[in-house]
Amino acid sequence: VQLQASGGGLVQAGGSLRLSCAASGGTFSTYGKGWFRQAPGKEREFVAAVAWSGGVTFYADSAKGRFTISRDNAKNTVFLQMNSLKPEDTAVYYCALKIRAGSYYSRLEYDYWGQGTLVTVSS
Repeated sequence: VQLQASGGGLVQAGGSLRLSCAASGGTFSTYGKGWFRQAPGKEREFVAAVAWSGGVTFYADSAKGRFTISRDNAKNTVFLQMNSLKPEDTAVYYCALKIRAGSYYSRLEYDYWGQGTLVTVSS
């Protein structure tokens, strides 16, 4: 299974970016997809996730009201629309896929990971 994340870049504070992550390869049933991020010197943290069946969404407090996660089931793709970006949002953003039930918030519950895409927010 391969997850290809894209859409990162350099943006000024207050700006927007849209990340995409497409899954391919393997035979699996997607239970959910999520986005995590890792800033230099920090642990990887949960940002947002979506249940593949039903579309229930989950957000970290830092993302609520600014980020929106969505999915395209037909294309097996998940998106993260990020608005009102802040310098503290600077990180490598990873998409992840889980194939079984469990917490959406813990990175340990995800089975496959993308390579990450860098988001840099300048002040």
